[in-house]
Amino acid sequence: MKILVVCQYFYPEQFRVNDICFELVKDGHNVTVLTGLPNYPSGVVDNRYKAFKNRTEIINGVKVIRSWLLGRGKGSLQLALNYVSFAISSTLKAMFIKRDFDIILVYQLSPVTMALPGILLKKLAKKPLILYCHDLWPESITSAGVSTEGFLYLVLLKLCKWIYRSADEIFISSQLFKEYFCNKLLIQSPITHLPVYAEALFEGIGSRVRQDDSINLLFAGNIGEMQSVETIILAANELKDAKHLFFHLVGDGSSRERCEELAGQLGLLNVIFHGQHPITEMPKFYEMADAFLITLKANKIISYTLPNKIQSYMAARKPIIGAIDGETQRVIIEANCGLCVTAENYLKLAEVIRQFVVEKDKHSFYGRNARDYYDRNFSKEKYMKRLKELLKSAGGVNSVQR
Repeated sequence: MKILVVCQYFYPEQFRVNDICFELVKDGHNVTVLTGLPNYPSGVVDNRYKAFKNRTEIINGVKVIRSWLLGRGKGSLQLALNYVSFAISSTLKAMFIKRDFDIILVYQLSPVTMALPGILLKKLAKKPLILYCHDLWPESITSAGVSTEGFLYLVLLKLCKWIYRSADEIFISSQLFKEYFCNKLLIQSPITHLPVYAEALFEGIGSRVRQDDSINLLFAGNIGEMQSVETIILAANELKDAKHLFFHLVGDGSSRERCEELAGQLGLLNVIFHGQHPITEMPKFYEMADAFLITLKANKIISYTLPNKIQSYMAARKPIIGAIDGETQRVIIEANCGLCVTAENYLKLAEVIRQFVVEKDKHSFYGRNARDYYDRNFSKEKYMKRLKELLKSAGGVNSVQR
């Protein structure tokens, strides 16, 4: 099968879409990716892709076509320009792409406008379009303070309804997304729940070799507005009297500088910022962790999201401690793989972390439960088998909800 994947982000940026495309090629499929210039999460376009360099390349058998964009920078204005520049330039580039593919798969993160070239190609090539939703729009922008009563939100709501309704089928990474699509956007397209898996390098993580009495808690991933990493820092402040307890933050993003300043203002010595690291280096951080941390903002629609790091955490056989609502809290409780409190409640988060430190006999129990749940619900083998079946049947998409 010849598959055109549309996503604003691709390797060397670290997203699950990379591995999915590489696996499809290994299975004998012909995969082309229409994407942007690498600039996530630093906000600056990688030097290897400036001045019209490497606009077309082959990566692990995947043909990659890159469209121009402005780096996302650090502020909201530059981020908006990043979104708009890719939407426009990729849609223009789509007009000149060879249309010998069988299906179009939009791997939709933020922003949803990355689907526009896919919609154009659907009309030009008359091929089925699948939109794989990992981030709900326009609700995602409300976490940045955009009012649901404002003009910008209402315009985006109308645009998003049109984009989602243009898909022949929608894949969703979180079960709760279906409620939003059906009740808020009134989507009639078939909706299929397809949660992602963890990369193989996280499945072989061993137990930490304890050389001292320290307890190390790890947050890995984007440090942005939506992630509410400030909740972790405020909880760490409540626990600064706890000897040998350390919070490790690995990643970068728009809120990292603010979080570092907050930790500095509070004089915290138990919070360590490690910066951004390539995915190949992440196992060493996972190995040293006694438990993983996950947080999101307190927002009903954002709580529908199941961050991809949950699958990586579970695959690594470690407990999970969260201050998070909705789908992720449901998964942690259902798997019985750790402790969870409501989003942004740093006092309660500090309280359950104290509990976790004391209950050392439960650490391995939580870790086993995490991996068992992962194997039952998120394994790569099951995911790839189902994805290929869905792609092959997409030509016969109908209006029956899955």
